[in-house]
Formats: sequence, structure tokens, C-alpha cells
Amino acid sequence: MDVMEDDAATGYGLTIKELPTDLRPRERLAQAGEGALSTAELLAIVLRTGVGGENVLSLATRLLSAYGGLPGLARATFAELQVVKGLGPAKSAQLKAALELGRRMLVASPDQRFVVRSPADVAQLLMAEMAHLEQEHFRVLYLDTRNHVLGSATLYVGSLNASHIRVAEVFRDAVKRNCAAIIVAHNHPSGDPTPSPEDVNVTRQLTQAGRLLDIELLDHLVVGQQRFVSLRERGLGFE
Repeated sequence: MDVMEDDAATGYGLTIKELPTDLRPRERLAQAGEGALSTAELLAIVLRTGVGGENVLSLATRLLSAYGGLPGLARATFAELQVVKGLGPAKSAQLKAALELGRRMLVASPDQRFVVRSPADVAQLLMAEMAHLEQEHFRVLYLDTRNHVLGSATLYVGSLNASHIRVAEVFRDAVKRNCAAIIVAHNHPSGDPTPSPEDVNVTRQLTQAGRLLDIELLDHLVVGQQRFVSLRERGLGFE
């Protein structure tokens, strides 16, 4: 059957089929679009079913927590994944295939690469993954002269401030890739994307360094729950 079924109970005593229709991942994707789904919901659609005592949403959430998000899952080998409770060879293959498709999108030919035209484009690319992270993650997007996304990297995880973030490390791969610009983003686990004074300070330091390296900092986004703030749009740190 080509449906996502799972008879295992959730922690709240509900199976996927017992959830209201507007809370089921596939139905939510059809109604609201893939950008509205959390990373756990998207992963649940890929995995399709859970395991005894755990429904597929719970399984997806557990995997993201155990591996530190999608980057950690992508680094895990097929052999490592298939021995995890709830996966096995079939689900591990589905997961690795989906992650590889995402990787290939980032390294596709220039005509096929994601193009950033506005802060909303960056949010569309990052929010589904970053909005629900329990720790702060600092991401960098690398862009060419036409604002095609050449790749991305998570540089820091944990409490972020100007003393922790090394400017040279932020720009190191951008220099290697001969990038024209970068965009940085980080999440606020509280869900409130209001920039802090430290966020503005980091932005100011990166803007100044980018001018010296001739690699423009196009924006710094702060991601919250279903909301984001562009420091560029607010003129914070880009004086």
C-alpha cells in the first residue's frame, strides 16, 4: 500500500492514523507545502513506518536528536544506520538515498542550483531544518557571482557569541571555493528570532572581514519558530 501507515503508539497513545488529518505529515505536505513541514515530519515521510512501540514521527525525532540533525545523519554510514533500532537495511537505504539527492542538488550544474534572490529564499532553504533544533547551529551558505548556492556548512553548535566565532573559519571555505559572497544563519531555540546584541556584533565583524577579503556578507538570518529575521533588512551590523 502506498500510504504511510504505522500501528505503533506514540508517547501520547496515538498512532499516525489516529492523528487528526491536518497533523499527519503527508496530508500537511499536500495542504501546506513541503516548506511548512519540520525536518522530523519530512524524515517521517521518507521512512514511512515506525517500529513496535514507536510511531514514525517519534522515530524521526529520535534519529535527528541522536545524530545532531541532518548533517550528522548524512555522515553516518549505511552500516551504522542499519543497526539502529527502527531502521534496518530498507529504511537505511531510503534515508541514504534521500540525503544523497539533497547533496546532489547542492552540487548540481550552475543552471540547476538554488538561487537566492531574497531573505525569504534563504529561509525557505533553511527553516524546515533549523527551526526545531534544540541547540544553536551556525550555518554558512556559499554563493557565486549570480547568487547560486554552491554549498553549505554547519560551523558551530551550541551557545554562540562573538568570542566563539572565528572570522577566519567562517570565510576559509569561501576563499577555497572562490565564492563571491556568503550568507550566514543561526537559530534561536527559544523560537523568538529577535536578534541579540551579540548577533549584531557578529554580523558587524563578518561584514568588515568580507570587505577585506572581497567576499560580501549578503545577509545574516536568525531563524525561529515559523519566523525569521534578516539583519540586512533591518540594517543591523551592515552599517
